[in-house]
Amino acid sequence: MRIRSSPAVALALFTALNFLNYIDRSVLPAVQPLIQAEFHRSDADMGMLSSVFFGFYMLTALCVGFLADRYERRILVASCAALWSLATLLTAVVHNYNTLLIRHTLVGVGEASFVTIAPSVIADLYPEHIRGRMLSLFYIAIPAGSACGYMLPNWVGESHGWRAPFLVAGVPGFVLAVLVMLIDEPKRGSSDRLQPTPERTTIVGLFANPAFWTASLGMAMLTFAQGGVAVWMPTFLSRVRGLPLARANYVFGGILLFDGIVATLIGGWLGDHLLKRYKSAYYLVSAVGMFLALPFIFLAIFHTGRVMYPAILIASFFLLLNTGPLNAAMINSVAAPIRSTAIAFNLFTIHMLGDIPSPRIMGVISDRSSLEYAFLPVIAACAVSGAILLYGMRFATAVPTMETATGFTA
Repeated sequence: MRIRSSPAVALALFTALNFLNYIDRSVLPAVQPLIQAEFHRSDADMGMLSSVFFGFYMLTALCVGFLADRYERRILVASCAALWSLATLLTAVVHNYNTLLIRHTLVGVGEASFVTIAPSVIADLYPEHIRGRMLSLFYIAIPAGSACGYMLPNWVGESHGWRAPFLVAGVPGFVLAVLVMLIDEPKRGSSDRLQPTPERTTIVGLFANPAFWTASLGMAMLTFAQGGVAVWMPTFLSRVRGLPLARANYVFGGILLFDGIVATLIGGWLGDHLLKRYKSAYYLVSAVGMFLALPFIFLAIFHTGRVMYPAILIASFFLLLNTGPLNAAMINSVAAPIRSTAIAFNLFTIHMLGDIPSPRIMGVISDRSSLEYAFLPVIAACAVSGAILLYGMRFATAVPTMETATGFTA
């Protein structure tokens, strides 16, 4: 049986799956000190869990991207959503570090397909000039899901142990996988207005596409920063600032929830609004966000007292402001025939240079020095990201809008 679905229905289903995706991904950092105590592992070992997850995640994405440009995408999404949900449920039988590592690997394989395919489907549902807003709605699930992932252990973990939150997060994915199988899949390129060119429509051309690569490299450094903060901030608040772990998760989860909704929506709206006048608006909004985050990350880590909490709130706001515009810039830089493959290359790049090394690097610095100094690479990554995105502004593609097809300025 199939159901006719509007773009809004498909977007809602994909957003719900993304929400579950990030709940599952964030439960681990939320219970990390409990796992670390049970399995007697170092900070570097705990950082390795995220590094291995993203290693298999990005390798799987390359294979899935190739398949998604050639076969029916809803079947791929539904199948792999079921896989990651099953792997999440298997946490119930995890009783040592190596088994947890295998479980985390399987989750990475399952999640990679969804994150590779969903943005290309959304691009086929909505034209270029509103993709910043539409992708912001989809990516709002990242901070919202992450926030719930940090808070979930406090709701069910205290009475049932650290494995229980994973079990709660796993079940809904099976239901959503079935619903995805029933929706209509849009025709590839049905909403594109930009003219196809070799660098936007071929794999060979992709490697000579500066708009794509500056967006991807800027996103990689953003991912380095976000990945490191996501893994280590609850532990930092607990170990260094002395908060009980439950309170640390609530504080960081609450900040992510607020900033995730407000900053992600503002970033998408601002990027689309400025796109009417500046073809490089998506790059500009993202670059400014990265530079503005710098001083507040420093304050959040190296200052105590009343300054710390507002600094974390503002730093997170500017890091999350970029989500919609930066993904829209990357997706608009390529055309439908290679879009899923390009997203796969983007995922490979941002994870290889971003949140694969960052948790491990921060863990090693923490073991050898202190957890405060472990955040210095995060600050450096923000500066590098902003510089790359400023450079990428010159390569932005002029996108036709409802109001005008011309009149863009650099």
